[in-house]
Amino acid sequence: MTPFDQPFAALADPTRRAIIARLAQGEATVQDLARPFSISQPAISRHLKVLEEAGLIETRIDGTARPRRLKPDAVEALWDWLGQYRALWEARCQKLDAVLDALPDEPDPTPSDPPERSPS
Repeated sequence: MTPFDQPFAALADPTRRAIIARLAQGEATVQDLARPFSISQPAISRHLKVLEEAGLIETRIDGTARPRRLKPDAVEALWDWLGQYRALWEARCQKLDAVLDALPDEPDPTPSDPPERSPS
């Protein structure tokens, strides 16, 4: 298992991606995070547990409140890893663009009508 398997598995769920998007704006409590979803607060807590076990978020203790926040280093590590592949695909797309630009600009030939069949 690579160090990125668990974070990417956690991000495979759309609810968890939405939670990450919300936490990118700043820390939030479970109640704040549950508000836009039509699922129970315990279900949100389970999603938060998955994200925390994946190392993407952390809990801060503030009296009785337990606000969650992103772990910037973990998110940055994912971006760095993805960046390797982005550069690879950008280079490949640039090569494809060069090949396509070198092709002559000819209109597509119009297909001819199929031959008529003689009545049997």
